[in-house]
Amino acid sequence: MRSTVLIAVILAMAFPAAYAAETINAAGATFPAPIYQKWFQEYRASHGDVQINYQSIGSGGGIRQLTAGTVDFGASDMPMTDEQIGKITSFKVLHFPTVLGGLVPTYNIQGVSGELKFSPETLAGIFLGRITKWNDSALKRDNPGVNLPGADITVVHRSDGSGTTFVWTDYLSKVSGEWKSKVGAGTAVNWPVGLGGKGNEGVAGQVKQTPNSIGYVELIYAAQNNMPYGVVKNQAGVFVKASFDSVTAAAAGAAKNMPADFRVSITNAPGKTAYPISSFTWLLIPDKIGDATKRETIKAFLKWMLTTGQNDTASMSYASLPAPVVAKEMKQIAEIK
Repeated sequence: MRSTVLIAVILAMAFPAAYAAETINAAGATFPAPIYQKWFQEYRASHGDVQINYQSIGSGGGIRQLTAGTVDFGASDMPMTDEQIGKITSFKVLHFPTVLGGLVPTYNIQGVSGELKFSPETLAGIFLGRITKWNDSALKRDNPGVNLPGADITVVHRSDGSGTTFVWTDYLSKVSGEWKSKVGAGTAVNWPVGLGGKGNEGVAGQVKQTPNSIGYVELIYAAQNNMPYGVVKNQAGVFVKASFDSVTAAAAGAAKNMPADFRVSITNAPGKTAYPISSFTWLLIPDKIGDATKRETIKAFLKWMLTTGQNDTASMSYASLPAPVVAKEMKQIAEIK
């Protein structure tokens, strides 16, 4: 018994970090979950005394847990509303953009493996339930020469409160007056048609196993699952594929006029090379953190994420933050006290 205790003491002295690890708990968006998991693993590898646990439960869940005080920070693909922010009285929520990503229409059409084109009107029509067949004239106009089947279209959407859904419906509300008046934008909406899947993972899985279906997911989920995804006509009338460059192009204007609180939408951005369904995604950080060690740990991670972490974006199918946005965020870190 004495020898066991002695060994434990020696190990604790030799490897103090292992016994003094600072654990940070966070939850929220599935849109950036792949790169967040990579970041937290990399940060752990270089900072052995820090463990960041992240639950990919959707933006709505992240906001709820932050509001309830059950996590150290949240994550969302949509900025919190004034109403949501007003429910938190113990601290102010600081929005930190982390990366940029694109949402893509992904599909599983029997007999069609190529890249399809989608106009805003066609996407709105499909998700409104007005376009019900894959060989509809609107789809044929978008895709001349493609042999589209006469099969019924099955729409797949998120079943949980989702920032990804907000981005998708925010885009549809900007390009379709009918969508805006009948459905609108939000983390959860009354879908006119379709099946639900939980998280980006759930939607990707549902589309993959459902013949003749279409859904919306973050680009990396389509890439990871080897699923085809379409190109979308942008505000300039150009069909653009989601990529590092086209998502970055969508953010170009927003970077110059970024509001002080970083709450901004970049869907349907102008520019010939801009991908129209692009968005920032945010970490939601309290401006008051009572535990000094935890506070300094979170601030150190944010500085790492805004510098070293940005090097991982392209390989993970995200776009890195514009330099002017990074500079503003670095100043905002000082507000965490």
